[in-house]
Amino acid sequence: MSAPAALSIPARSARLLVPAVLVTLGMAATIGTALGFEHLGGYIPCALCLMQREPYYFGLPVGLAAIITAGLRLPPAVPRLLLGLVAILMLVGAGMGVYHAGVEWHFWAGPESCGGAQGVSANVNDLLSDLNTKHGPSCTDAALRVLGLSFAGWNVIASVILAGIALKGALGGLRR
Repeated sequence: MSAPAALSIPARSARLLVPAVLVTLGMAATIGTALGFEHLGGYIPCALCLMQREPYYFGLPVGLAAIITAGLRLPPAVPRLLLGLVAILMLVGAGMGVYHAGVEWHFWAGPESCGGAQGVSANVNDLLSDLNTKHGPSCTDAALRVLGLSFAGWNVIASVILAGIALKGALGGLRR
């Protein structure tokens, strides 16, 4: 049995739907993993770690829009453009990860805002002033290395893979 015409997705849109779904699920899994390590694992992110999340936060709604537009009977240029935007965002994220990993390996200096963590006062009267003076952990020290890579290094790998999926979806079929 074939699906009713109202529910069927044109073949050209289906070719865009698969990479849109894959890249959006990949971004959600990556940011979910980072948030899991933070909130469940107790790894406090440094300033550069938090900045590396931003391409995912911007990319997720764009990826969802690519899924929606690929499923609609819109011109394929719309989901292709959205997938291209996701690819750019993921390449920016990969660049941020390379920069952060370089800071961790002491190849170059990190921003001055990435100082070491300081303890929070136990005195209730000093808590408000602590909010302005205490900072997250140092960007120069990897909190954890798995197979030799820090979170920043794994972010580079995830970002490049996701950029590749989005770019393949954005450019796929253009030569036909």
